[in-house]
Amino acid sequence: MPDFLLEIGTEEIPARMIDSARDELARRVGDLLQRERLVETPTLQTYSTPRRLAVLASAVSSAQPDITEQVTGPSLKVAYKDGAPTPAAAAFARKLNVPVDSLEKITTPKGEYLGATVKKKGRPAAEILAESLPKEIAGIYWAKSMYWRGKSAERFVRPVRWLVSLLDGEVVPLEFAGIRAGHTSEGHRILSPGSLPIDRPSNYSSALAKASVVTSAAEREQRIRKALDAATRTLPGARWREDKSLLDTVVNLTEFPSVVLGNFDPEFLALADEVLVTVMRDHQKYFALEDASGKLLPHFLAVLNTDGDPDGLIRHGNERVLRARFNDARFFWQTDQKIPLRQRVDMLKAVTFQKDLGSYFDKTMRVQKLGSLISEAIRNAGTPVRSGVVFKAALLAKTDLTTELVKEFTELQGIVGGLYAKVQQLDPILPAATAEAIGDAIYDQYKPESMDDSVPRSVEGAVLAIADKADSIAGMFALGLQPTGSKDPFALRRAANGIVKIIAEHKLPLPITKLFSDARAEYTGSEAERRFSKEIDFDEAIANFMRERLEFYLRDVCGFRYDIVNSVLSKEDLTPALKDAENPDYGPDLQLIDPNLKREPERRLDPADWPPLAVDLAAAITSRSTTPQLKSAATSFKRTRNILRQALDNHFAIGPFNYMLASAEEADAVRVMDEAAVGFWGLLERGEYGAGIDRMAALADPFEQYFNTVMVMHEREPVRRNRLGFLALFYKQFRKIADFSEIVNEGT
Repeated sequence: MPDFLLEIGTEEIPARMIDSARDELARRVGDLLQRERLVETPTLQTYSTPRRLAVLASAVSSAQPDITEQVTGPSLKVAYKDGAPTPAAAAFARKLNVPVDSLEKITTPKGEYLGATVKKKGRPAAEILAESLPKEIAGIYWAKSMYWRGKSAERFVRPVRWLVSLLDGEVVPLEFAGIRAGHTSEGHRILSPGSLPIDRPSNYSSALAKASVVTSAAEREQRIRKALDAATRTLPGARWREDKSLLDTVVNLTEFPSVVLGNFDPEFLALADEVLVTVMRDHQKYFALEDASGKLLPHFLAVLNTDGDPDGLIRHGNERVLRARFNDARFFWQTDQKIPLRQRVDMLKAVTFQKDLGSYFDKTMRVQKLGSLISEAIRNAGTPVRSGVVFKAALLAKTDLTTELVKEFTELQGIVGGLYAKVQQLDPILPAATAEAIGDAIYDQYKPESMDDSVPRSVEGAVLAIADKADSIAGMFALGLQPTGSKDPFALRRAANGIVKIIAEHKLPLPITKLFSDARAEYTGSEAERRFSKEIDFDEAIANFMRERLEFYLRDVCGFRYDIVNSVLSKEDLTPALKDAENPDYGPDLQLIDPNLKREPERRLDPADWPPLAVDLAAAITSRSTTPQLKSAATSFKRTRNILRQALDNHFAIGPFNYMLASAEEADAVRVMDEAAVGFWGLLERGEYGAGIDRMAALADPFEQYFNTVMVMHEREPVRRNRLGFLALFYKQFRKIADFSEIVNEGT
């Protein structure tokens, strides 16, 4: 069976867009081949460089297999009149290109119809690919795209310059962006310029390798790592600073990578490491070097898109550029010290935060008040926090936006403020430890920048980061600017992800509902509030948005199973509708072991509102999810939920449960239920959710026996009401932990 190769050659694609586009192209080609019955299971290899995206599919059928199918036409009543075929029957036969007398009667649940069995000949693979692939190429998502053949023409990330489309040795004649596919690719722009023929898909990588193009991103990464290691070994005791994000970038900036070692004047080491690394990493794409203790060394590593630098010209050029950048950074640092951060607060009035939400001065005032409210809330709940540190850090947090260093190196916002707060005397009477804490909080205010990033180091930094992010989300949502689909221009999802991660990992007793209620209240009476949308239900929109972000955190970051996450965050809770089942009458013959048996917590905390609780519940369920007892108990819970829902839908009376009315068949389940209830509420109040789940698991066998022997929906109303009341007690007790009906057992 032939192999199929598709290569899209372009001008240089932005490095950050290459990986996702390569994977999407492979997915689209694989889906097309499978959909058109050209493969059963696609076997794909992907390739990418700055100038090309390619996919190679192995063992593709040269044509679709022929199929025989039964086609249904008009009803028999319409197809025949007085035993003779009608025009409808003739049209159906003509459509299928068969004689009318070859049509047959087909009996279906809807009645009798006219039908025919036809053999459909498979189309050639080349014909299908030529027809369908241009649509798939045009459908690739790009964060930004461009047009170069007029505004009415196709858009792509960069102009397409060549296409290779081969089914074994034959060209598939597809066309996209005015380029007809052929068998000619191009080599490295500098080392091997010009056309390069590809005779067969299987020879693609080897042919390009001869033209100084390493088509595999993984292979380029290995080459770069080895080259970085080799260059570093020339400096005794040195090591290059691992930076996966930078490594991914340079992999997608090169087709034939090599590494050169450069140097800079040691006097620049007087600048903060963060400044030096940012200049090298973000502006020059250089790797920093450090000694065994992590201290920066006056050297750097640059990844080149060529076969080396034998004369040292490239190295000298990079050193000259870096020296100029470091000189700029040092000048800006020194200039900024002339105006302390405290004097820059008023300057924020001239810096716009968002056109409808005012200036960064306005934001600073809101965040300062919100930070105080958060500090008070978590302190009252038992979490120590230095509210004065939060208050002072919030006042100064955005002042570095007015500094020359941040204007030149925007990646350093927040970091510069934290560094300046530590080197400037914020207050003569301020203890050194407090000034350090303020600087750390400012430094960490934008953390985490992704789900892979760490959260702020201190509680005070966490409070400041939460207040800053919550203020932005609240203001944007109130304006009606919430994210839609893949569009999130204000990075609100990232901000919300950060809030969830911070609250969860710092285990802050901070309900999300109160957080955003307070954040919204800080806009009250402001000029911004006049522009707020009256069409949006703010509370509902925020609740749904943050629930989605918490679900993402639990599932994709913590790795919990989707059904366990659903059970923890489930919105369905029948408990409020089961009021009639309250205050069970256990009767005089049942001795209560636990005098607090009837006492429940005042209310159930919603895990969607308390991320640390959601994490703890998901972890407790996960640790027991594979045990047969919990699986069986979860099945009983689901059955109980369904019965109670049916009873509520039919307006049946439910409870209260009276032990004296329980039948002999119910006695065992009632007894173990009573035993499980002893101290149960205390377990939940102490956060011992695993022990609470164990209580539920212990009910597996008795409840299975209960459902096998007891008819809950009894025809006699008093019996039915009492049995429903008993099930309501079971449901209410364990729904306090999670909705176990969401748990998916194997085979269900």
